[in-house]
Amino acid sequence: MRLTSRGRHHATFEFGDLRVISLRDGYVDMPPTRLRDDSGRTLDELPDTVPLAEGNLRLSVNAFFITDGTTSLLIDTGASNAWHPSMGSLLVALDEAGVDRSDITDVAITHNHEDHVNGLIAPDGSEAFPELRRVWIGAGDTSVFTGRLAPIHDRVVPITDTVEVNDRVTAIPTPGHTPGHTVYRVKSSTGRLLVWGDTVHVPSLQFAQPNVSWELDGDQSQARSARTALLEQLTSPEHFVAGAHLDSPGVGRATRNGAGYALEYLAPPLS
Repeated sequence: MRLTSRGRHHATFEFGDLRVISLRDGYVDMPPTRLRDDSGRTLDELPDTVPLAEGNLRLSVNAFFITDGTTSLLIDTGASNAWHPSMGSLLVALDEAGVDRSDITDVAITHNHEDHVNGLIAPDGSEAFPELRRVWIGAGDTSVFTGRLAPIHDRVVPITDTVEVNDRVTAIPTPGHTPGHTVYRVKSSTGRLLVWGDTVHVPSLQFAQPNVSWELDGDQSQARSARTALLEQLTSPEHFVAGAHLDSPGVGRATRNGAGYALEYLAPPLS
């Protein structure tokens, strides 16, 4: 996989016979007290390797567009104007990347939290993707399609088991962070890509220490097990990861490093 172009809000990678476009919705700052140890307690001490922004953890918020030129899929949608004002740039990112949102017919959601699903509705209240036909999401997370998201409800495809979204992308249930948390495995002519949502929140810590969990993980033990299993998959040859909260553009590869793992980004993070 190699970087072919980038802008302020996007980065495009050639992945064999696919294009993977990372789309930067923005960022959100969270207190370090969100991090938990094996027992569910707040971490006593944060390693010096974890950067802080005015005392907070700065989490990138990314979405990903996968296309072979004919079939395409948008994975996650950002927050639109429904959460922190530091997010909501997905439509700008699509425009910058040259993707016409009218061409997006299928969207896959990793889970039902605001910064992943609310971008289905544009800031002006209209549907962000006027030709939308299907929204794939874990069956345990479908209750989110009320209120703001109610107009999308009739196009929801609940995921109950491993299933092919199209001939390039397979949905894999990975409950823990939420009951319906789902990872999407992308197959190209040259390798595999795991696109995940909240498997990792703080890449500067949780690759090296995958036992560290997040306060908002619905089941911290289950989320920890899912993270470790996915990280181990990533050590296979020609496997890559694209993460919603990895530092934008959020695409890289993982290797084993002592008792944990190390992340190598394929493109320098955006400032």
